[in-house]
Amino acid sequence: MLTLLVDFAEHHTVFNVFRYITFRTGGALITSALIVFIFGPAIINSLRIRQGKGQPIRADGPQTHFKKAGTPTMGGLMILTGIIGSSLLWANLTSVYVWVVMFVMIGFGGIGFYDDYLKVTKQSHLGFSGKARLALEFVIAGIASFVIMRAGLEPFSSSLAFPFAKELIINLGWFFIPFAAFVMVGAGNAVNLTDGLDGLAIVPIMIAAASFGVISYLSGNAVFAEYLQIHFVPGTGELAVILGAVIGAGLGFLWFNAPPAAIFMGDTGSLALGGLIGTVAVATKHEIVMAIIGGLFVVEIFSVIIQVGYFKMTGKRVFLMAPIHHHFEKLGWTESQVVIRFWIVAVMLALIGLSTLKLR
Repeated sequence: MLTLLVDFAEHHTVFNVFRYITFRTGGALITSALIVFIFGPAIINSLRIRQGKGQPIRADGPQTHFKKAGTPTMGGLMILTGIIGSSLLWANLTSVYVWVVMFVMIGFGGIGFYDDYLKVTKQSHLGFSGKARLALEFVIAGIASFVIMRAGLEPFSSSLAFPFAKELIINLGWFFIPFAAFVMVGAGNAVNLTDGLDGLAIVPIMIAAASFGVISYLSGNAVFAEYLQIHFVPGTGELAVILGAVIGAGLGFLWFNAPPAAIFMGDTGSLALGGLIGTVAVATKHEIVMAIIGGLFVVEIFSVIIQVGYFKMTGKRVFLMAPIHHHFEKLGWTESQVVIRFWIVAVMLALIGLSTLKLR
């Protein structure tokens, strides 16, 4: 919205700053953080009153988790409020990519909200039907994938690019839509499974957002894209503004989610933020790089897939408990050790992922 002030730049040069994505990204970060800081306590108090017992705690989980009983969930509402408010203020709303990313974030957030609502009201871990939930996610992601494909330059808009090999591009044609939808849904659910300890998910999300903020800015800039020999995707630079808002809202949320957490993110936040990152990866043609930068999320979701699959085949477990962060808790790591060490891994994976920008 503030980009409209550029029209006054001819008479007042100070308004030229609103042309620059970097300036608006910084503004979005600060604004979203302030929104969460200011409205966070009121949202937490409201959720605590309405939810009563809060998010149910797994009976088979680590014993240390039982003391968290009564902590309200749906903290994703705080994060989404910050992101949406800040993005509407600082992003260029004429960009189709801005609206696609917002569409997936709000859609996935709505699904997560309903799932959280069922868990809180029924005090059960079952929540939303798994099949129905995935079906809705794929519908939302499919619509977003179609729009992204149509918004880009053919035939590259329906192609898959590979890191480390700038000439290797595979045109997926219409198969791009189910592939891209799978990336978005997979990212959303991977982040959702990672959100099991205080602060565990939000920091890797901010790390991934910062990484893709750089990627989207460079991919959307013809000069930088040519210099780094990465694929130029016009319009995606504006996504850096939204990702800046994600970082700001994440910082605000972490203030309240730091151990001992005053609120949990819930599916409302984790599903929405994972879908957001996945959509940005698809829009910027860095789907494979996302698997590197978000490697922590990939490990988390595969630990569940391996655990469930192996148990069905043999009746035995590979891990003491899945997702894998609970496995390390069962091994004797404290919650803070698991969280901080996983943060370190997330930083290292992000640096590896960003290195692909030059190693082409």
